[in-house]
Amino acid sequence: ESLVTGGSLVTDAVRENNVKLLPVDSEHSAIFQCLQDEYSAKSLQKILLTASGGPFFGRTRQELQNVTKDDALRHPNWSMGSKITIDSATLMNKGLELIEAVWLFGLPAEQVQVVVQRQSIIHSMVQFSDNSILAQLGVPDMRIPIQYALTYPRRFPSPVKQLNLADWQKLTFYAPDEETFTCFGACKRAIRRGGTLPAAVNGANEAAVALFLKEKIGWQDIGDLVGHVADTFETAPVTSVEDVLEADRKARAYVLERCGESAR
Repeated sequence: ESLVTGGSLVTDAVRENNVKLLPVDSEHSAIFQCLQDEYSAKSLQKILLTASGGPFFGRTRQELQNVTKDDALRHPNWSMGSKITIDSATLMNKGLELIEAVWLFGLPAEQVQVVVQRQSIIHSMVQFSDNSILAQLGVPDMRIPIQYALTYPRRFPSPVKQLNLADWQKLTFYAPDEETFTCFGACKRAIRRGGTLPAAVNGANEAAVALFLKEKIGWQDIGDLVGHVADTFETAPVTSVEDVLEADRKARAYVLERCGESAR
């Protein structure tokens, strides 16, 4: 998560070398595709970052007390690796994507709104100063954003299945449940405080998810650990890669030490 942990280092390098940073993740690619002319970028008012909601959408914190690793790995729409699938279950992935959007598109966190779009057909949207909204749609297949990044600014035929909206009949939208999925709020607090804190929050999550996958901590423990780091760790300016690595190291050490006492 180079933009999450060292966003200022990446964007400074992009500016200094006069290069264009092309997003590959489906949500950020969707936003990028909606901002193809300079006038759109200048009138951008808000980013609407979509989320699938993961396998636990609609369930309360109490209902999720005893979920298992296998429960968390059952994503409804995407086939992904174990770590990112767990991040989707906790909504940590959407918090990380919010941080990335802040760096990629130059908006404060308050102007990046997450919307749960259960079907994963709308990959993200942008709202302009006249309150009109543009969206990028497609079947949930990462080959679309990857190909566009490789061929930008041109488009070529794709092996991806065409989207037939009549097959879906309806698209739904919900606000994320931040009380249940606490990792998401932790990421928002981290980017607002800035500096090395996003790197620390990311490191804490990496360590906590690894422990969860080994069945040493519970699913809700991930959010508790990440939230504690977001709220209590000191932050400092990111001036080098070493600053990022040190913040990451401290956060991972905290999680391991804390779970050495309470791991189950």
